Amino acid sequence: MPYDATKMADWQIAEEAEKNMPTPEEWRERLGLEKDEVIPYGRICKLDFMKIIERLKDRPNGKYINVTAITPTPLGEGKTTTTIGLVEGLGKRGKNVGCAIRQPSGGPTFNIKGTAAGGGNALAIPMTEFSLGLTGDLNDIMNAHNLAMVALTSRMQHERNYDDAELAKRNLRRLNIDPTRVEMGWTIDFCAQALRNIIIGIGGRMDGYMMQSRFQIAVSSELMAILAVANDLKDLRERIGKIIVAFDMKGNPVTTSDLEVAGAMTAFMRNTINPTLISTVEYQPVLVHAGPFANIAIGQSSIIADRIGLKMFDYHITESGFGADIGFEKFWNVKCRMSGLVPNVSVIVATIRALKMHGGGPKVVPGRPLPDEYTRENLALLEKGIENLIHHIGIVKKAGINPVVCINSFYTDTPDEIKLVRRLVEEAGARCAVSEHWLKGGEGALELADAVIDACNDPVDFKFLYPLEMPLRQRVEVIAREVYGADGVVWTPEAEAKARMIEENPAYRDFATMMVKTHLSLSHDPNLKGVPKGWVLPVRDVLIFAGAKFLCPMTGTISLMPGTSSDPAFRRIDVDVNTGKVIGLF
Repeated sequence: MPYDATKMADWQIAEEAEKNMPTPEEWRERLGLEKDEVIPYGRICKLDFMKIIERLKDRPNGKYINVTAITPTPLGEGKTTTTIGLVEGLGKRGKNVGCAIRQPSGGPTFNIKGTAAGGGNALAIPMTEFSLGLTGDLNDIMNAHNLAMVALTSRMQHERNYDDAELAKRNLRRLNIDPTRVEMGWTIDFCAQALRNIIIGIGGRMDGYMMQSRFQIAVSSELMAILAVANDLKDLRERIGKIIVAFDMKGNPVTTSDLEVAGAMTAFMRNTINPTLISTVEYQPVLVHAGPFANIAIGQSSIIADRIGLKMFDYHITESGFGADIGFEKFWNVKCRMSGLVPNVSVIVATIRALKMHGGGPKVVPGRPLPDEYTRENLALLEKGIENLIHHIGIVKKAGINPVVCINSFYTDTPDEIKLVRRLVEEAGARCAVSEHWLKGGEGALELADAVIDACNDPVDFKFLYPLEMPLRQRVEVIAREVYGADGVVWTPEAEAKARMIEENPAYRDFATMMVKTHLSLSHDPNLKGVPKGWVLPVRDVLIFAGAKFLCPMTGTISLMPGTSSDPAFRRIDVDVNTGKVIGLF
């Protein structure tokens, strides 16, 4: 029986479900894994990727299902909840199913969204471990990233303090780093707007190198991007060695290999290549690996998790961040290109609430009660807002995939509102299913499960939006027009000069294009809802992630370091001092 999600908080449901959660040994037996393929970490475990993929290499892949969404409200529309619910629904249908989701960042966990564990009866457990660090991958990423900055700043200090002869005594060559062209900053896994722009090295000659610097949130680190796309430990090591930390005075890249720190960085990250195995509250398997945001990073769970999931499960579900304009676009044109894997279907999650917002409803503000327009029937607002959903259906169809729209149902949704969405979705040529997984778990997701099973039998004519040979500025133009609906792109002089330099350098020719754009609008402006018309996409910079092989055009005013709100989630999180249990997690 499902838990009463209308009376129990998510952490309370998790606490009850965790009483019977499978142990690492029980998972090993259930999934048919060898003893040395399971690496226990307390109540949970990691899976030895290399051993599993080698043993199962000849097994056919299962069905590959992507979950994306419409443009969300700031509250999120339940994409992870739907991913977990779909796993539970397929499990109720007797399918061998699992999923891969991203590890949550401390930024949203302690800020406005709370944990990314799903919710209600579509929840990932153990919730506390999942929400607060899991098996330490994020800490490893932060340590490895910051070690690169330690190597850079100390090297700059030593080159300032010593002449070439003195450097040679220490077996160092002068790298001649340009302090105005440092590409990396420091990283921390919180939304810390006070660290967006900082001055470091204040003090004397032995206190580092004084210059402007910055922090970014950990999930935007290039090391997180590398973890998401690496194929194995050897690939991880090679990519880490190619990270560009800065440029020298002649404009040549200075890499982690030049700083002789890549090996030590890999030592920190050696265990991160193995996905963590956790559970749904109905005890189906959930792989957790990598955790980048889609608005400022690749926004996908890892290629590694998908590769072993497709071998272990007959139906493997993977999640893409935010809406189809950024999360699915990167899954489609970057992740699938790098992995060689072809999806069978993509699920687009929509809520009546978000559709009303896109129809002109009042502003949705985290921490404040929803205006009446979102909790009472309003067909006019809803019909106008469905334009945003239809646009996202069109994005998925451009990839040659037939989407399934999931109406993530809230108790305030009326039959006529659901009927209207279903009719317009079907007129747009997509399947539509209503799901009540939050309230009922797998039993509430049976209609969605059946629609996905049916869609998995459709032929797929998968095709990329652009060829890899297309120059960077043309790619950005295609993405802006075909995916976002822009009239074109405008570049700042600095960004255009950098793009031209990239296009002229053959070393960057096969790099992926990883757009950096707000998730709160199809445009670069989070205030423009629905399907904005008559606008151009402004690009102000291009970041070069040479290890991940990403070129990242920065659009609008989006920052790699989000800010903490005035009513953050950490105000409600505490510990029961009698039991040691964490309380108040969403």
